[in-house]
Amino acid sequence: MAIIGAGVVGSAIARELCRYRLRIAVLEKNLDVCCEASGRNSAVVHGGFANPIGSLKAKCCVQGNKIMDQLAAELNFPFRRCGKVLVGNTPEDRAQLERTMQQGAVNGCTGLEMVDEKKLHELVPAVVGKFAMWSRSSGIMDPFLYTVALAENAHANGADYFFDHAVTGITRVDDGYILHTAHGDFRTRWVVNAAGLGAQKISDMLGLTGYRVIGSRSNYIILHKRMGKLLPMPVYPVPSNTYMGIHITPTVDGNVTVGPDAENTDVVDDYRVPQKNIDSLAVEGAKLWPHIHKKDQIRTFAGIQPKWVDENGAIQDWKVEIRDDIAPCAVNLIGIESPGLTGSVPLAQHVVAMMQERERFAENPAFDPYHKGIVRFADCTPEQQDALIARDPDYGEIICSCEQVTRAEILQAIRNPLGVCTMTGIKYRTRAMMGGCQGGFCQMKIEQLIEQERGFASADVRYSRQGSWVLRGDMRKEEN
Repeated sequence: MAIIGAGVVGSAIARELCRYRLRIAVLEKNLDVCCEASGRNSAVVHGGFANPIGSLKAKCCVQGNKIMDQLAAELNFPFRRCGKVLVGNTPEDRAQLERTMQQGAVNGCTGLEMVDEKKLHELVPAVVGKFAMWSRSSGIMDPFLYTVALAENAHANGADYFFDHAVTGITRVDDGYILHTAHGDFRTRWVVNAAGLGAQKISDMLGLTGYRVIGSRSNYIILHKRMGKLLPMPVYPVPSNTYMGIHITPTVDGNVTVGPDAENTDVVDDYRVPQKNIDSLAVEGAKLWPHIHKKDQIRTFAGIQPKWVDENGAIQDWKVEIRDDIAPCAVNLIGIESPGLTGSVPLAQHVVAMMQERERFAENPAFDPYHKGIVRFADCTPEQQDALIARDPDYGEIICSCEQVTRAEILQAIRNPLGVCTMTGIKYRTRAMMGGCQGGFCQMKIEQLIEQERGFASADVRYSRQGSWVLRGDMRKEEN
């Protein structure tokens, strides 16, 4: 069993397949999970009211929202069901929100309510608006730790992850497929295309041609954690039929994100954020929540989602297919965009059900759904912190001052079961380098710990991707 893509959907599928007696390989072109769409988004757990009635997006989103508390308990990732408001000002806005509520009701959403200006400002005091649709069941999560938890739990249950393994070709053989990579071939009976932005390319390799997938590029601003106390829940404008608009979102760690804007692109690996987009986000976002100031902006980032469109450019529903006539025993997933984070596990269950219609898998009685993440020293009580230090003195050394991340946490992240050893791999697992100084104080300490723990030369440590070297070499060399 081979899964192409180790994002949130690929890792959710791997975890679901681990419930059965199967040999599972997950092939990922990047050096870690959640390097693309899975980690570059608003980190919102959606309610399902924004998706077309009867769509697979809506079904998976509604179900994913319902089970998110259970998943957070099993996998030990941060999730907060804080609610969300969609804010309006005009009669046209109210009519659109009422249509959105009706769509949500048909989709099976719960906790949707129209609120007046007084109630809106009780929910979010600083918001600018006359009324809103309040979604009580919406929430926020940590997309990095969620994806890591899915992957590490799959790995603990027997799935093998192969990073830096871009699939360059697929050969059909009598009993399955051979997947070609720069680091060797993988022979498999079943193949699952969960490649996200690369899914069209993999689909073509399988002989499932004719899909047009474009990138939808979005930019975001991250505000300092001191702003989080002013925003108890995500604030959205009235949505259009295809775009939820620039919204303001608190994170589970206390930061605030502003964005996204959106533009179509054929370049799916450019994550630069132009200054004009930053300026526009700040201006447009302040119309909804007037607390966006340059002094509080600590970072920007961009995300790109894969959208399957028809010949007229209209965005389509998620495509999940098994074409027995062309590519038997191959599950093809196309256009898995938002709400892919929320709907990832129900989507994975849907994929496995389709596979089992063709071949019954024997259950794995040893499957363990639970995952234990790295204990965050900063979240512990003083008594708990004392106990951690007594057990492991490395908890007594702070490496990242902004986020209060200890040497013990950094070492646990470097020793992660997936074997990831990039700077962002440590960042995603611990929040080191995510504070106000953005790694100015701790980055080189972490780089040195990676060298020591993994036996790397300084010029071999990468920031995130292949070619993203932290150091090019020595600044000066000692002469004999």
